[in-house]
Amino acid sequence: MNTRKNKIKRFFIKWDFEKILTLGYTSNVPQRNLLVGYLSYIVFGLILISLPISHRVPISFIDNLFNITSAVSTTGLATVNISQAYTFFGQFVILLLIQLGGLGYMTLTSFMMYSLTHHFMRIKNGVMRATFAIPVEFNMPNLVKNIVWFSLIFEFLGTILLYILFKNEGTNLPLWNAAFISISAFCTAGFSLFDNSLLIFNTNYGVNIVVSILCYVGAMGFIVLMDFTNKIKIKNYRVTFTSKVILVLTLGVTLIGTLQLFFFEPSISHFGLGHRLMVSIFQSVSAMSTGGFNTVNLGEFGLASAMTISLLMFVGASPSGTGGGIKTTTLSAVLAFIFCKLGDKRDIMIGKHRLPTYRVDTALTNILFYGLILFVGIYVLTFTENFSLSQIVVEASSALGTVGLSTGITAEFSVIGKVVLCVLMYIGRVGVLAFGTAMLIRMSKKEKNIVSSDISDIAV
Repeated sequence: MNTRKNKIKRFFIKWDFEKILTLGYTSNVPQRNLLVGYLSYIVFGLILISLPISHRVPISFIDNLFNITSAVSTTGLATVNISQAYTFFGQFVILLLIQLGGLGYMTLTSFMMYSLTHHFMRIKNGVMRATFAIPVEFNMPNLVKNIVWFSLIFEFLGTILLYILFKNEGTNLPLWNAAFISISAFCTAGFSLFDNSLLIFNTNYGVNIVVSILCYVGAMGFIVLMDFTNKIKIKNYRVTFTSKVILVLTLGVTLIGTLQLFFFEPSISHFGLGHRLMVSIFQSVSAMSTGGFNTVNLGEFGLASAMTISLLMFVGASPSGTGGGIKTTTLSAVLAFIFCKLGDKRDIMIGKHRLPTYRVDTALTNILFYGLILFVGIYVLTFTENFSLSQIVVEASSALGTVGLSTGITAEFSVIGKVVLCVLMYIGRVGVLAFGTAMLIRMSKKEKNIVSSDISDIAV
């Protein structure tokens, strides 16, 4: 019996799905594995989506590449109508890649391998920590199991609730649409099989609430979910300071967006107070969580609202979540740095908590590098596209933040413009710090120390 178990263990280790996808490539720098890994997902998806059984009408290579990159990065921008352009198989491929991208590179295969062999390789451990920005003190096998089970449970519950709501609305294929939207929402992907995202449900409280909760839960992150689960299960358990910061900032920034849209966006003023409040909350949640769904036409938004949405997308979700952006913890560290320096304080404090210097340095590097990449992307697009600056800013912010919100111009981008957006979506999913580290880190004798001790620096 033990011999048979050892054979099974050796088989799964040797024929690891990730090794097949990357043609056996592995690096001692986890961030480089992320770059190659997500690229292999894109290539794998591109091959499948290009098959004749995947599409109803001819679709260009660049459009297939764009839509697959958007799915893997859980962005939601699309150059074609997904339900009309792709067959059920093609839609399933997109949904599969959304799920893989939302769970994170290696998460699903790591879960399967560990469940079958109870073996967790060092390379996988490093890559998983880089994927979700997990501090070294967390037990990675347990976290991987929780990530998979949390995802499946919330997506299943979301599917049931949305199925009931869609069936009551008389929509076509209510179960398939419910599953697709539920997974897309929890993974903060923003893909929809309905025309114009969720525009037809802008006054449906049930759909708005369920999708908002799924986006919020996915965006706030698996560490927060574990924290509050432990609070319920364990007597006298104290929620971590990180979770409190994430919750306060997520709600606070969403509130700011909601108030701006509710009081100052003229295109939604025709709604009654209740529906206008719901639209304002939903669009703020969608942008902040990088969920990417919309219940109104963003192309009709004024300049102030377009900038508000862009700022919400810039901030984005939280570490260990499925969303993008600079992350709420980065924002908290940068704000703390500014206030403490202006107050001539030596230590960087949030309340009574002192932030380690390397955390602050990482946060500052993250926001500056993120801003630089976004600026370069916008600058290049101003040369290649003929849209207004506000439209380009929204589109670029949506791509790098892996959000998916659009003013309706995605399909009209030039080939070069679509390539630029693909690059921004790819960098946004890998993470700007992981991308920069993979590109710039020097291979030296210090490499082993970087992998073992400094990987938690990305946690901000």
